[in-house]
Amino acid sequence: MTDWAELGRVLVIIPTYNEAENIVPIVQRLRAAVPDADVLIADDNSPDGTGRIADELAAADDHVHVMHRQSKQGLGATYVAGFGWGLERGYGVLVEHDADGSHQPEQLPSMLRALKQADMVKGSRWVKGGSVKNWPWHRELLSRGGSLWSRTLLGLPIKDVTGGFTAFRADALRGLGLDDIESAGYAFQVDLARRAIARGYRVAEVPIEFIERERGDSKMSGRIVAEAMLLTTRWGIAARTRQVKEYLGLTRNKAAQRSAEKRDPVR
Repeated sequence: MTDWAELGRVLVIIPTYNEAENIVPIVQRLRAAVPDADVLIADDNSPDGTGRIADELAAADDHVHVMHRQSKQGLGATYVAGFGWGLERGYGVLVEHDADGSHQPEQLPSMLRALKQADMVKGSRWVKGGSVKNWPWHRELLSRGGSLWSRTLLGLPIKDVTGGFTAFRADALRGLGLDDIESAGYAFQVDLARRAIARGYRVAEVPIEFIERERGDSKMSGRIVAEAMLLTTRWGIAARTRQVKEYLGLTRNKAAQRSAEKRDPVR
């Protein structure tokens, strides 16, 4: 029995688009690292044959499942579809995991153990013990800056806000309001983190080593970064506006109470 068996069945969701070179080794590593877990490959109709390879993996292993999507609709939309698939089937834990090898399956057990005391666990590059490998300085600067911007603007107590290696308890995931998620790209990770904190869920970070992909093309683009910046800024402004309104409302209530006490002092 695993250390995290009490949490229920584990589903690892792997979104794919043109990951034919990577999907076999990453699934093999996941199956070895967490043998009791199931894997859902959510393929966005990859033209390179990733979906066909995923079907072959599923045919050979009843722990592997495939979701074929009609087109590439963004990381967030693919994960939401995968979450829905897993929640409908009663999984107790759902995990976000990249297909390109940047997330190491061998580090997943430590995240699952941490989930025993949390509702959401992020594999973190920026906490003590975390690191990145084979990244140029400008990529690290962009990632660190994005996390700093997000957590400062939104007031989040998370070091690696933009990280995508994340494990959730099913009940917490249901409480995040997935039906109205609007972020399609990498802002999706920030969106989930801010929703979890706002709803009072326990969020923990576990150090990981993040490794830059060796095969295939990165999905990161200027458009994705711009979307993340725009949405995070909008969320931050909305949050600060609510705080100001709450403060002004409290101040007015206190002033009205003092005025009433002066007019009708207690004798």
